[in-house]
Amino acid sequence: MSAPIEPPQAIQLVNNELCILWKDQSESYLAADYLRKHSPSAETMGEKDIFGRQHGGHAPKEFPGVHIITWEFQGNYALRPTFSDGHNSGLYSWAYLKMLDKQQAQTSKKDH
Repeated sequence: MSAPIEPPQAIQLVNNELCILWKDQSESYLAADYLRKHSPSAETMGEKDIFGRQHGGHAPKEFPGVHIITWEFQGNYALRPTFSDGHNSGLYSWAYLKMLDKQQAQTSKKDH
């Protein structure tokens, strides 16, 4: 089991990106529409009941023009952004944000 990821040293909104400076001095730049598309909320991802039936997850999959209005820290483990479309139920753990950063970079490389 890996050690939990420490909270970021700093977080800022620059243009339409969430910019994160991690304690190891690495940086993440996550576009607002990418974060919204990958919201870990049940509304976006859906969830399975005890019988394995999928509920939810039927929300739109693309969010052009959406931006982050504000965010709140959730304890010492996650961030909860509020997007311009009103969505604010996704809790982005530090580990999830790091994973999205890597995934976004890989997607970007494939597109070029």
